[in-house]
Amino acid sequence: MSVRYPLASSTWGTEEKEAMYRVIDSGMFTMGREVATFEQQFAQYTGSNHCVMVNSGSSANLLMVAALFYRKDNPLKRGDEVIVPAVSWSTTYFPLYQYGLKIKFIDIDLETLNFDLDQLEAAVTGKTRLIMAVNLLGNPNDFNRIFQIIEGKDIILIEDNCEAMGATYKGKMAGTFGAMGSFSTFFSHHISTMEGGMIVTDDEELYHILLSLRTHGWTRNLPKYNHVCGEKSDDPFEESFRFVLPGYNVRPLELEGAIGIEQLKKLPGFIEQRSKNAKLFQEAMKDHPDLMIQKEIGESSWFGFSLIIRPGSRLIRQSLVSQLNENGYECRPIVAGNFAKNEAMKYFISEVHDSLKNAEHLDQHGLFIGNHHYPIANNFSVLEKSGQKA
Repeated sequence: MSVRYPLASSTWGTEEKEAMYRVIDSGMFTMGREVATFEQQFAQYTGSNHCVMVNSGSSANLLMVAALFYRKDNPLKRGDEVIVPAVSWSTTYFPLYQYGLKIKFIDIDLETLNFDLDQLEAAVTGKTRLIMAVNLLGNPNDFNRIFQIIEGKDIILIEDNCEAMGATYKGKMAGTFGAMGSFSTFFSHHISTMEGGMIVTDDEELYHILLSLRTHGWTRNLPKYNHVCGEKSDDPFEESFRFVLPGYNVRPLELEGAIGIEQLKKLPGFIEQRSKNAKLFQEAMKDHPDLMIQKEIGESSWFGFSLIIRPGSRLIRQSLVSQLNENGYECRPIVAGNFAKNEAMKYFISEVHDSLKNAEHLDQHGLFIGNHHYPIANNFSVLEKSGQKA
């Protein structure tokens, strides 16, 4: 296959290369001022009080889950129930397993590809302690409805927003509705720092816990007065190797922080162009007899474009993939499909609420193609005709 329309493309220019040289010339490669500056600017961009950068979006999810176990008041405990959508990436789910949570899978809405909100409401019980919302392919959830569902209940909301940087719901950034939200800056995402991820939060206690967990569980990066150990010594020698939480080493590099500063300047323009591409895609595909596209909630940041064969259509996905490949489109399954059917589930404590018929339909009959930060208007005439040879 000759790829004319890849899933992802580089967003770097001379600014990112110059930022890298600046770091190399400084001789300081481990987490430092560049990372701190990027964190401050990203928090400001999202309208959050705090941001913690880590080495990947997957690590961001891990630290979000971990942090909830070390809050002083009402922490999560092993065996607590968490509700998740059945369609997401593996590292939405793996931290939940690794911290001993009981996972309850619910179905998705076949149009929005996010929570089936009626199923979510029915799945919530007195045992539910956590909901992990996933803003799939750039599409924010209906948070008004989610807050109605959990109102008055002892339930924490967090967001896996790794595919939805820049998306908004009623004027508020996706990733900022829950107690914490995760973001990714992997190559294929809205901005790229090579590898990288961020967590945003308005909760100062969670922020301090995240700072400690990110780097070995030590106190060195905490402020003098903090919610983890109370008060630090003024002697940096005493605080050099003082460990207070069972943490990790998921620090980012200074190179990644420096690149992030430059990429963040470009992000509004990237989102604007992705949205322009999406409007053309929506117009081209709105009346397709065999293919469904994702229904936008709020203002999506359009990570990619999903194509799902309509229930009852005679179109076969293998034929559709072949047609797309012949025309130069790189395509993949939609995220990880119905994750509840994966072999790794044999290790999980989990259950399925009701049925996952929509997740399974997406798993068997769905795919997605790439969106980009540059105009791709000439792509869509081929998509309008997709399936007609099947």
